[in-house]
Amino acid sequence: MKRDVRLMQGNEAIAEGAIYAGARFYAGYPITPSSEIMAESARIMPSVGGIFLQMEDEIGSIAAVVGASLAGAKAFTATSGPGFSLMQENLGLAVMGEVPCVVVSVQRNGPSTGLATKPGQADIMQIRWGRHGDQSIIALSPASVAECFLMTVQAFNFAEKFRVPVVLAADEVVAHARQNFAMPAPGEIPLVDRKSPTVSPEKYRPFDAENDGIAPLAAYGSEYVFHVSSSMHGPDGYSNNNPENAIWRINQLHRKIEMHRDEIVLTKTYDTDDMDVLLIAYGATTGASRAAALKARKNGIKAGVLQLITIWPFPDKEVKALAKNVKKIVVPEMNYAGQVAGEVQKVIGSDVELKKVNKYNGQIITPQDILKAL
Repeated sequence: MKRDVRLMQGNEAIAEGAIYAGARFYAGYPITPSSEIMAESARIMPSVGGIFLQMEDEIGSIAAVVGASLAGAKAFTATSGPGFSLMQENLGLAVMGEVPCVVVSVQRNGPSTGLATKPGQADIMQIRWGRHGDQSIIALSPASVAECFLMTVQAFNFAEKFRVPVVLAADEVVAHARQNFAMPAPGEIPLVDRKSPTVSPEKYRPFDAENDGIAPLAAYGSEYVFHVSSSMHGPDGYSNNNPENAIWRINQLHRKIEMHRDEIVLTKTYDTDDMDVLLIAYGATTGASRAAALKARKNGIKAGVLQLITIWPFPDKEVKALAKNVKKIVVPEMNYAGQVAGEVQKVIGSDVELKKVNKYNGQIITPQDILKAL
């Protein structure tokens, strides 16, 4: 099959991936280092019959995305740092209302405005816990231009299948990298659309989950009239403050992801069959980790790499399985505390030595930085 090979930027690949996945609505506000996603969406979306809106701020952006999704569109937005902070309340509404949508958060150095054009990986805990209350979410982290495209498609498939917001947690390095990418042909990658109700409109209950843990979702403006709100609600969508209903509702938000955990959690491994040291990486640190592992092997250190593509739910089983085979684990991250390293520590306990490699000055972690830890 002859492919259209392009030299693409990561952000451009994200916009192209969203269009490929069937996204036909974008609402956003420009913010470095995600602005190219908005620019590409503005250029492409009208040509495929979609709608592009530049909003007044990020609060309005995520609100518009939630509304467009409930009207039946595959919808997304892109932002970074401060903009993602502004989206948390309405992202919580999307969790509570089980509204499928995709939010791209291109991580940069912070806090606050920070080093606005420099990379960071310090938003991992915000992505998971930025909204208050008991809730769950899916987050993916691409490590190359190709993965920017492919994981955007995957993000939409997860959002539509599981009726959940999905965060694509890119970082400035990957988002602004330029690499060759062979565009998949239309239909080559399977696409998922949300389940539609099969019952009559008068019997439809928008949160009545089926055996797979997911409720069908009708579209506003159709013959199905239904209610979605941020308040605790029953299967019919209307407010219900009964304690038993609250137990059911919160359980449901978690259960649908837990039931499909093994499908959602995506990882890659490199040279892990005979390793003594395991590098656990995600996003921009993946390339540096792979280069460091290859160099370490030339120096007599058997190093392997586990790439975390899915960040949330955390790949605890995958980490645990590989940790049994090594003496040391090294986790490089562009943040101060080691946010993913902390999750790794919970999994391995004191059985394996854990070494953190942290950089938070707006500079990328290099293979040399990692080799020092080895």
